[in-house]
This record gives sequence, C-alpha cells and structure tokens, in this order.
Amino acid sequence: MATAERLAQSARSDSVFFPAMAAAMALTVFAGFSRTFYLRGMFAPPPLSTLMIVHGTVFTAWIALLATQTGLVAANRRDLHMKLGILGTAIAALMVVLGTMLAIDALRRGSAPAGAPSPIVFFAIPMFAIATFPVLVGIGIANRARPAWHKRFMILSSVALVTAAIARIPLGFIESGGPPVFFALADLFIAAMALYDWATLRRVHPATLWAGAILIAAQPLCLIVGATPAWHAFATWTLSL
Repeated sequence: MATAERLAQSARSDSVFFPAMAAAMALTVFAGFSRTFYLRGMFAPPPLSTLMIVHGTVFTAWIALLATQTGLVAANRRDLHMKLGILGTAIAALMVVLGTMLAIDALRRGSAPAGAPSPIVFFAIPMFAIATFPVLVGIGIANRARPAWHKRFMILSSVALVTAAIARIPLGFIESGGPPVFFALADLFIAAMALYDWATLRRVHPATLWAGAILIAAQPLCLIVGATPAWHAFATWTLSL
C-alpha cells in the first residue's frame, strides 16, 4: 500500500513539475528572443532573413509543443499526447536541419552573441547543441514505454536549445560572462530536475543523470574543440560549400 501511495504522490507531483519546467523554458526562450523575434516591432532590430523567420517559427513550435505535451500528460490525455508525438518527431528533425543552416549562416556573417568567442569558435556551440538535441530526443522516443525516462529525456533535450535563448537575454552579467555564464544558467534546469528527483524519489533518476552528463560534458567540449586548428579547418571548409 505504501508503494502505491508513493506512486500516486509521484504522479501528482509530476503533473505540476513537468508543466512548470516547460513553462520556465518557454519564458526563457521568450526573454532571450523577445527583442529580435517576438517583440521586434518594439525594438527595431535588423531585418530577419527568411531562414531566421522559419527557424524562429519552428523553434517556437517545439517549445509550444513541449508545453502542450506536458500539459496533456498532466491532464491524463495520453491519447492526444501520443498522436502529437509524431508531430514532435517531425519538428525535432526540422530543428536539426534549420539549426545547422542557421549556424552556418551566422558563421558566414561573422555573427556571435556578446561575450562569446570568435565566430569560428562560437560556431562549435550551436553545432554541438544541434548534435546533442536529437540524441536526447531519440533516447526519449526510444523510452516512450517508460514514462519516467521518456519525460526526463524530452524535457532535458530542450536545455540544448534553451541555451541559445539564455545567451541573448539582455543582462550585463550574461553578455560580459559569455559561454561559462549562459552554460551555467542553462544547467539550472538540470539541477532543478535532479533536486526534484531527490525530493520525490530520494535519488536522482538515471535518465536525469545520463541526460545531464551528456549536456554538461558537451559544454566545455565544444569550446575546447572550437579552438583547435581542425575545427577552424572544418569551419573554413563549411564556408566553401
């Protein structure tokens, strides 16, 4: 009986925590891209290319779907959740394609957020995020029959994307701190998941450990790789395509 009660309590807690995580990610994305995308009419930034508009729209669709999916599970509408999962797979695939195209376009324009390294070194950051995101989404989809694993991988996969929004939040300490700061802020989502696991399960769930390890390992790795001659050669080759 005690086990059944704990499972019921965990389900009730999940129905609040996971939608809250998705909402926090949505607010972060809005804060990061409000000046250049969502509220651009109020700030008069440079015009957006068609690629930027399409990417921003698909990015928004992914975050909106994440919030919708967590809400459907909380409302016990798993039938709709599973149907929308097919759409989610398609959007995730589009994110990889469009994200790669946009990263190359930014490299070609010599663009990088304030406080970031040179455009060539910075190019490694979105490329590693683009590589990490589908890996975590794929593991999440493969574990869809194990809800506790599935929901953690799907939520934490978006940390790879939300980092880009954090880097663009117009706060002085983020702009001056560069990658170490916006990576650390993105890791707060991982920390929140780990703390939630500990509070509800009395341990950190293996899915949180694996997803967190992949995300955190990719952060210094992309900067190390981005500074190598091999990466500079790869970036130069990419521009020649």
